[in-house]
Amino acid sequence: MFTEGGYTVTKDEFKADAILVNTCSVRDQAEQKALGKMGSMVQHRKKRPHVVYGFMGCMAQSRGQELFQNVPHLDVVVGTQKYHKVFEYVDGILQNRLERRMDDLKLTYKGDHICDIDEEKDSQNTIKDHVKETTDPTAFVSIMQGCNMKCSYCIVPDTRGRERGRPIQDIVEECESLVARGVKEVTLLGQIVNLYGRTEFPKVDGKSPFVQLLEAVHAIEGLERIRFTSPHPIGYRDDLVEAFTYLPKLCSHIHFPMQSGSDRILKLMRRPYKNEKFIEICKKMKAARPDMAITTDIIVGFPGETEEDFEETVKCVKELEFDNCFVFRYSQRRNTPAADMLDQLSEKVKEDRNQRLLAVVNEIAQRKNNALVGTVQEVLCTGPSKNNPNTLNSRTPQNKIVILEGNPDRLVGKVFKAKIHECTGFTLYGTPIIESLEEAE
Repeated sequence: MFTEGGYTVTKDEFKADAILVNTCSVRDQAEQKALGKMGSMVQHRKKRPHVVYGFMGCMAQSRGQELFQNVPHLDVVVGTQKYHKVFEYVDGILQNRLERRMDDLKLTYKGDHICDIDEEKDSQNTIKDHVKETTDPTAFVSIMQGCNMKCSYCIVPDTRGRERGRPIQDIVEECESLVARGVKEVTLLGQIVNLYGRTEFPKVDGKSPFVQLLEAVHAIEGLERIRFTSPHPIGYRDDLVEAFTYLPKLCSHIHFPMQSGSDRILKLMRRPYKNEKFIEICKKMKAARPDMAITTDIIVGFPGETEEDFEETVKCVKELEFDNCFVFRYSQRRNTPAADMLDQLSEKVKEDRNQRLLAVVNEIAQRKNNALVGTVQEVLCTGPSKNNPNTLNSRTPQNKIVILEGNPDRLVGKVFKAKIHECTGFTLYGTPIIESLEEAE
């Protein structure tokens, strides 16, 4: 919207006329980083007094007006259902300031504080994050907003509201427009993505709205890969498992949050499944796709977690052999039931369990990655590597990173085979196979 309004993006914050910080509230550390960053940017006001500063996202939604007290130079606070209003607010403030400054520099700061965290009907239909031109072969597509679950540790239902899904046809049209601009892979996004549309759209032939959506996106000509994140065990039905047997564009990877391997802790977390059910779903997915990679999220140090509870989690990780795990130390979030639970664990205990579980996770992941050396893998080349722009980044259907050398004009945006010749833990290195490139072209 800013681009369409005549603005250009700058990587140099000292040159910016508007600086927006998009925020997260899942962990306290994320909020503190956002507050610290915004606090440090007040220095820009000395030379550029007209600059507009704004917070967006979950922290903006949960804290609202109080952010103006914490950050005096803040101008705009926009909640999770009002992203489409950001340009209007920022541009209005900026134009007013520039006009007033022409009359009197002292008037530059007058007024101009906006806080909009109200709910808005059908706000999910405004989420289209893509500029008109793109050369990136991958794209994220938001299919819904909100969450109806009430996990005791999670602030998201308060910051995102209740589940609201976009119509299937709208999502398909957005994906079609992306494919027309060169996108080869889309990732469908939802807080609990596999519960998409469950309160709004009917089942058809026993298939959930989410599976109907997958089938519709799969039918788009020119689209080669589909991913989605993140599903919840409660909505992982057999129709979704079966979809992996007849929709080949679905990548052989799911990110499937487990959170804990202890039934007692899962109950305290208000996760409505038992560990046995989680394991059963994982085994069904691997039966549907033998090459399936599963990654997960795990919280350690939840209030009341005993050493026995923690060992149950370790046991499950060893049994399922996840391709990777994102391990988080429990973080108290205000206005969540878990924040007021007794038996809050010390940071020392949480850090100890975090490191012990990571050691198990890393050993499994690195062993599985090392086993790929010498094999041939299909990859989608996505562009220059972040760490070394002279090499290229690519991903397998299992979402494993493969670093390549080659001509970006020929490789980027292409799906082809590569031979893996080296592994450095979590990163694979490969060589493009010429024959597969010629077939792709």
